[in-house]
Amino acid sequence: MQASTPSLTSNPPKKHLRDHRVDALRGLALLMMLADHVPDDLANRITIRNFSFADAAEIFVMLAGYASFLAYGRLIDRQGWLTGFQRIFSRCLKLYIYQTGLTFIFIWTVRHWRHYQPVPEYILEPQLAHGYDWVWRILTFDALPSYLNILPLYIVLLALFPLIYMVLKKSVWLLLASSIIIWAIANIDPHLTIPNWLDPNGWYLNPFGWQLLYILGILGAVWATSNHGSLPSYRWLKFICWSYLFGAFILCFPYEYWHLGALRLFPVPPSIGKATLAPWRLLDIMSIFYLVQSSQKMKELATTKLGQAFALLGRNSLEVFSFGTVLDLLGRLVFSTFGTGIFLQIILNIVGFSLTYALAIPLDKARQKAKAARTATSIHTSIKRSG
Repeated sequence: MQASTPSLTSNPPKKHLRDHRVDALRGLALLMMLADHVPDDLANRITIRNFSFADAAEIFVMLAGYASFLAYGRLIDRQGWLTGFQRIFSRCLKLYIYQTGLTFIFIWTVRHWRHYQPVPEYILEPQLAHGYDWVWRILTFDALPSYLNILPLYIVLLALFPLIYMVLKKSVWLLLASSIIIWAIANIDPHLTIPNWLDPNGWYLNPFGWQLLYILGILGAVWATSNHGSLPSYRWLKFICWSYLFGAFILCFPYEYWHLGALRLFPVPPSIGKATLAPWRLLDIMSIFYLVQSSQKMKELATTKLGQAFALLGRNSLEVFSFGTVLDLLGRLVFSTFGTGIFLQIILNIVGFSLTYALAIPLDKARQKAKAARTATSIHTSIKRSG
C-alpha cells in the first residue's frame, strides 16, 4: 500500500471530519487515570500500566500533541498567527485556572479532613500542611504536588506550540531531530528539568523528556492529515508493534498479584523511566498509537455505542480530568479512613464512574449547541457578505 509521507504541503481533504478514535482513546485514558490515581483501588489492577511499560499519562500527552495540530495548526494556517496566539493563550489561561483551582481544593480538603481523621503523608506533602508561605510557589508552578503534575506539563507544551509549528513549517526532520536530541539529553542527565520545591528531583513529568511524545503526536497528525485522516497501514510495522507490545505484556504482567508463575526471561526495566520518558515507555505508547490510528476497524469501533461512550469523555477531557482528580482525592481519603473492603470498593467505583459520565453528558450537549451556534453565525455572515 503506497502512502504519502508527512508533509505540510500535501493537499488534505477540504472537509475535515472528526476522528472519533482520538476522542475514544483519550476517554479510555481518562478512565484509566481515574482508577490509577487511587493506589488502593482494585480497578487499577486491570489498567494499561499492569500490562505494558507505559500508562494512561503517555496516551494523554501524545493525543494532546495530535489534537494541538488539528486545533491550532489549522487555525494558524486559516486565520494567521495572531489568532493562533490568542487562542493558545486563552487555552493556556483556562488550563492554569483549572490547575491552581485543583491545587487549592486539594490542600483545603486534606487540611479539613485531618480535623477528623489522620491522613497518610503521601496524600499531601508536609510543606503544604501548614501556613500559606507556599501560595506563591503554587501560583508560579514552583511547587507541584503529587497527582497534580500533568496539566502544568500540558501548559508548557501548548505554550511552546507556536515555536514548534514554526520549526515544523521549515522542516519536519529538523523538528524531529531537535526534539530527539533534547529528549536524549534529559534521559542521560535527569538534572535537566524544571525545579520543584516539593521534590528535589524536579518536575515528575520532565518537560524536556516528555516534549518528544507531544511532538510525535503533532507529527502523527501531520502524517494522518496527508493520508485522509489515518496513519498508513503497513503489515510489517504492525507486526513489529504487536511483537513489542506482546513482549511488554510478558514482562510487565503482575504475576505475583494473580499468584501465577512468572514468564519473564529478564528483569523489567526500572519504573523510574517515567520521569524522563524512557525509551521502552516511548516505544510502547508509539506502538499503541500507530495500531489504533492506522486501523480502519478501530475507526469503525469508535463510532459504536461503546466507542462513543469513551469519546464522550474524550471530547470534554479537561473538565472530566479535573473532576476525576477531585474524585481520586476523595477516594484516597475514604480508603485511608474506612479501609479498602470489597463492598466499599464497588460502591466508590460505581459512584465515581457514574458521576464522571453524568458530568460529561451535559457538557457535551452544551459543546454541540455552541458549535451549532458558531456554524449558524458563520453561514449567516457569509450570506450577508455575498449579498
